[in-house]
Amino acid sequence: MFTMCKKIFLDAPNVGQIEKEYLAKAIESSFVSTVGPFIPEFEKELADYLCTKKAVSTQSGTAALHMALYELGIGEGDEVILPALTFAATINPILYLRAKPVVVDVDTETWTLDIQETQKAITSKTKAIIPVHLYGNPCEMDSLKEIAKEYKLSIIEDATESLGATYDGKHTGTFGEFGCFSFNGNKIITTGGGGMIIGSDEERIEHVRFLVNQAKSDLKKICHSEIGYNYRMTNIEAALGLAQMRQLNPFLEKKKAFNNIYKDELEEIQCISFQKQYSRADSSHWLNCIMFNDRPDIEKLQAGLLTKGDMCINCQVCIQYCPLNIQIPEKLARTRILLS
Repeated sequence: MFTMCKKIFLDAPNVGQIEKEYLAKAIESSFVSTVGPFIPEFEKELADYLCTKKAVSTQSGTAALHMALYELGIGEGDEVILPALTFAATINPILYLRAKPVVVDVDTETWTLDIQETQKAITSKTKAIIPVHLYGNPCEMDSLKEIAKEYKLSIIEDATESLGATYDGKHTGTFGEFGCFSFNGNKIITTGGGGMIIGSDEERIEHVRFLVNQAKSDLKKICHSEIGYNYRMTNIEAALGLAQMRQLNPFLEKKKAFNNIYKDELEEIQCISFQKQYSRADSSHWLNCIMFNDRPDIEKLQAGLLTKGDMCINCQVCIQYCPLNIQIPEKLARTRILLS
């Protein structure tokens, strides 16, 4: 007799009736492209949730990081420090601007930017630090802010995985000049694609808003006073985002509950360890990852999880992100990347 296997996905989006209702409203309004009432409403709702002054929606988290660097004047010859363990979207915007990424190691327990290695990597050409709150786990922001202040550096937070996470009671993304978020289909809330850039400097944020809208200086004559970017979010995407925001707290509660289950069930296994948090940090637990002390039989482990009773448990049994210093040398050498 054939039995259906119940699938447990790694990162399936939470969408349902509320999302259908909001999307229907967007379609009925006829505002389906990059103009519409849901866009400013979504921006305001996220800014209010994060307790920051302004937010600008973008086409992706990558676009948000690009605009943050661009707005700070990062360009050719400037150095930007970032961790080795992160998605390529963190390093790519630096390369777009012909700046020099300086890749440093991560802390072995929290898997976030190593503070001492960061300080060692600073030179006279360093202009910014991009801490990545990996898998929703906040970096040690106090020390990073002290370093940034001492050396007069900007901080751009890659908070693309950490919506809902806090450090010392303050939301990730709100410590630096800019914070960048992603709403890809695998994130805690999704707009299908899309991202957001936030900041407390209203003049800079409004200039970013101008840039992502093709830098239109005169709407009637369709004039452009600067080089602009087509990085706008659509009204349909924003409608989906608003529906997701209505459920953000329950989503976060589930993520925390899942993390507790994993730790309770696996705590007696000696050959693994979980990502640790700093004492003042509260992770959003976007992904639950473990580190093996010794390399297991990857294929056997994955096959076992996919045939666990009547369950098909999806997992990514590999290095979640191939470290940037491993990926870089051959294909990207001509971009003059510096490795500390």
